[in-house]
Amino acid sequence: MNTNRRQALSALSALPALSSFSALAALGASATTDANAQTPPLPTTPRPRLQIAMLVHPDMTALDLVAPQLVFATLGDADTHLVWKDLLPVTTDSGLKILPSTTFADAPAAPDILFVPGGLKGTTALLQDEDTLRFLRERGAAARWVTGVCTGVLLLGAASLLRGHRATAHWYVRELLPIFDAAPVAQRVVVDRNRVTGGGVTAGIDMALTLSALLRGEAHARLQTLLFEYAPQPPFASGTPELAGQALTATVRERRGPAIEAARQAAQKARDRWTA
Repeated sequence: MNTNRRQALSALSALPALSSFSALAALGASATTDANAQTPPLPTTPRPRLQIAMLVHPDMTALDLVAPQLVFATLGDADTHLVWKDLLPVTTDSGLKILPSTTFADAPAAPDILFVPGGLKGTTALLQDEDTLRFLRERGAAARWVTGVCTGVLLLGAASLLRGHRATAHWYVRELLPIFDAAPVAQRVVVDRNRVTGGGVTAGIDMALTLSALLRGEAHARLQTLLFEYAPQPPFASGTPELAGQALTATVRERRGPAIEAARQAAQKARDRWTA
């Protein structure tokens, strides 16, 4: 049996039975040859299990959660907790129901990753929800990585977790980040120290893969990208205001205008409570 094959089998046998994606990713990375230097073999020694706390909440956008959750679930040696106030099903903004697995009280006290999804209506409601903001403040202060995507980044701001940090969010609420003393950046993913934020909805997978590379190395993140066949080719080049042009962007702003204004007012009220 050649050296590469022995390394692959050793790495695979060391992994807990998490998922077929995790096992296959570990096998592929361990079998990398020296000729492919940008993806070196993963270490075969046991690693501490990651504890990942992912907020779920009513009227969130399901893809904000599900895409990063797939990446996190295939990190290997990781426990993913879907956290809410209780264990009743949560209805997303598209009608999909998601079942929390852990309550605020029982969530890991110092998670390796704290993650917050968005959804404009749900986010706006939670900007006034002290139970949720308290949970985020406490876990965020102890977390190794604080992450969020889309409008959910506003909740990180309201919980005082973005003060003095660069961050991104969905393009139509990114301009609200200065309310929380954060510097908005027009990028799909922004990493500032241990804060990792993503833009609107689909940027969640980019954010999670970026974090995967930081945690497990680029070799692992590259394998995940291949396993998911993540090679976007959108049929319409209108996914950002710059690509869409002024007319289409104005249409979205007009249709979402009242909801965006409600989010702005809620964000300002959340900020005002800091000094109340």
